[in-house]
Amino acid sequence: MEQNTPETLQEIRQTIVLNASIQKVWDAVATSEGIAVWFMPNDFKPIEGYEFHLNAGQFGMSPCKVTEIEPPNRLSFDWAQDWKITFQLVDLGEGQTEFTLIHAGWDANKVTEFGQPHTVVRERMGQGWVGIVKALSAYVEA
Repeated sequence: MEQNTPETLQEIRQTIVLNASIQKVWDAVATSEGIAVWFMPNDFKPIEGYEFHLNAGQFGMSPCKVTEIEPPNRLSFDWAQDWKITFQLVDLGEGQTEFTLIHAGWDANKVTEFGQPHTVVRERMGQGWVGIVKALSAYVEA
C-alpha cells in the first residue's frame, strides 16, 4: 500500500505594526469579546488546554483548543482538524505593537472536514486574513 507523505504548504504569515499598546492588542486577541469583534464569534477562554469553538458561519461551529498562552506576547490554538493559529505580539514602545499572525498546518495531500483541498482553502484563507488583520487594526486603533 502506498504511503501518503505530507506535502507541507507554506504557512500564512502576516505582520503589521499597530498604533496601540501591547495590552490593548492583547485584550483584542486573547479575550472572547475582542476576538468576536475582529474575527469570529466564539466561546474562547485564555486558559492553556481550554477547548472552545469559533462560529465559522456557513461552516458551523469549528472546534479549537488553546495550546500556548504567554500574556501579553503569544497565543496559539489548534483550529479544526489540522490548523494551528498563532498570534505574536511585540511591544515596540511609544504605544506601538508589532502583531504577527501565523496560520500553519497546511498539507497539499489533505482536505478539510468539508471536503475541500488544503491547496484551495489556503489560497482563500491567505486572502481572507488580509481583511481580518485590517479589522483588528481598525478595532485597536479606534
